[in-house]
Parts: sequence; C-alpha cells; structure tokens
Amino acid sequence: MVVEYDNDEASEQRLMNAIYPSLHINGHLSDYMNSRAILAPKNEHVDKLNAMLIEKFRGDEVVYTSFDEAINDVYYYYSNEFLNSLTPNGMSPHKLVLKKNYPIMLLRNLDPSMVLKRFVSAVHGKR
Repeated sequence: MVVEYDNDEASEQRLMNAIYPSLHINGHLSDYMNSRAILAPKNEHVDKLNAMLIEKFRGDEVVYTSFDEAINDVYYYYSNEFLNSLTPNGMSPHKLVLKKNYPIMLLRNLDPSMVLKRFVSAVHGKR
C-alpha cells in the first residue's frame, strides 16, 4: 500500500485510516484488530503509531510503568530519566498504555510457570 506523503501527521492519519477503517466502531472485535497490522522500520515509529492508535481506541486507558535502576551504580552514572528513555528490542517501553480489548503481542515470557508462548497475539483485559 502506498500512502501519499504531505506531512508526517496527515500521512500517518491516512495510513491508520486505510489500515483500520471504522476503528471507533469495529475496534472491540478481536478478528478486526488481529487481521490488520502496520509494519515500521524503527521502534520509535511503532511507538508513535501505537500511541496514536490507542488514543482512537474506545475505553479507559490503564498505564503501566516500569521500575528501572542500574545495579551497583553508587555514583549515579545512569539517571532514572535516562534508563526510562531506553527502548531495547523485545522489551516494552517505560510507560505502557493499554485499553481493554486492545491487541498486544507477547515477546518475552518472564514467568515460565505461566504457559504462554512467545509471539502470541492477545488482548488486554481484566482477570
């Protein structure tokens, strides 16, 4: 698919509207969400598009934040702000915003006792 480029914001909106038409109506349908994807060359682009998409998604947002600290950093070489700004591959961002029924993908299972497979597609919900 080719999306005409005018400026970043307008082109991103056109791309999202082309891939996810009627998101506000069909966003709660897992088949609708899981049958579409936007691929981007860099994590920073993915993070920006995800933030724009989740804003359009219906429902209340839940914000999860990581707790980052450097081990044995007695001289505080690495500030919390710096550690929170890092986005290594395969790890979620410091601030993760989710909404109920919003699709997510498990990249790493930190609790092997849970029977979850890598790269599984899921949706955020409450237990």
